[in-house]
Amino acid sequence: MQNAGLVGLSRQVALAREMDVVANNIANLNTTGYKADGSIFEEYLSTGARADQTGSRVSFVQDRGVWHDMSQGPIERTGNSLDVAVDGNAFLVVQTPRGERYTRNGSMQINPTGQLVTSDGNPVLGDGGPISLQPTDRQVSISRDGTISVREGNSKVDSARGKLRLVTFANPQQLQKDGSSTFNATAGVQPQPATTAGVVQGAVEKSNVRGVVEMSRMIEITRSYTQIATILQQQSDLSQSAIDKLAEVPA
Repeated sequence: MQNAGLVGLSRQVALAREMDVVANNIANLNTTGYKADGSIFEEYLSTGARADQTGSRVSFVQDRGVWHDMSQGPIERTGNSLDVAVDGNAFLVVQTPRGERYTRNGSMQINPTGQLVTSDGNPVLGDGGPISLQPTDRQVSISRDGTISVREGNSKVDSARGKLRLVTFANPQQLQKDGSSTFNATAGVQPQPATTAGVVQGAVEKSNVRGVVEMSRMIEITRSYTQIATILQQQSDLSQSAIDKLAEVPA
């Protein structure tokens, strides 16, 4: 295969990967706490495809990976006293079957055993572990620092039920996605207590995906992919035409 074909193919592979990222962003446009992804590419220099091009360098496109857009999404009021929106650079901590995970999805509820859980059913962790409420608890109040207070039965005095564990990371880009709105800390990445962030009760943070931008990018990727396919087809037609003409040359 000629160099132009290899370069075009590498670009198509990169575009296909970028399309997957954009499509996933659009699919999670309404996912609470979702953080948009972006593609990372780099130039890869290689030797020529033909033996007579020794020493020459050909520039390819290489898919490097993805980066996470950690900017805060819009906060939407829900009226649910158990919902919280994380305000600032921090994450809630949840317990999953795979271990502790970190999320900004503060849409919470109480499971049949009285534990405070996420919409996925994962227990939300406080400073002392999972947070549990009593069947007689009412008037749930969650302060900015995450402290959960209730009125138990007919009592007129607030009772504490725990404090939401808020953590932050020195470099959030080192986190890996583990679900639609949860992250996993890789080896060596340690969470630190969040001292400046807080929560807003009765609200959730919506996805930070910008729908118009993602749709525009999808159109651009589709056009680029089609243009490259056209160029590769034209090159293939030229090569086939040259072979046909050579076959007509008298021996």
